[in-house]
Amino acid sequence: MSRDYSVNLSVQQVLSLWVHGATLQHFTEMWYWVFLWCLFSSLFVHGTGGLLMLVMLQRHKWGRLITLVLVSVGFLASLSGGVITSAAVAGVYRVAGKGMAPLEALVFGVGQTTLSVVISFSRILATL
Repeated sequence: MSRDYSVNLSVQQVLSLWVHGATLQHFTEMWYWVFLWCLFSSLFVHGTGGLLMLVMLQRHKWGRLITLVLVSVGFLASLSGGVITSAAVAGVYRVAGKGMAPLEALVFGVGQTTLSVVISFSRILATL
């Protein structure tokens, strides 16, 4: 009885939601898929915010520098948080012995970004 240990770690597979086999089985591929969706959605959110900042601060003396610094810090913070939370999600799935469907990875990755945006714009952190 031979097992197929091929791991689905291609960006093209992640974007097309195509997986070799029915589900993601290994911790590495679960983490990678959730992380990449978190990364892409975070890039979209921070790119949109950065573009808006560039337009709004175009006449400011330090507008470009402020935009670059704020977008970089925000993206790096969400990136590091995405690494940790993606590993936590993949770890729970792996310990439970459950496979992850590619659409579930999409929902978890985009959901992480959505929750970080909601928490950032809410006043929850101000109450702590």
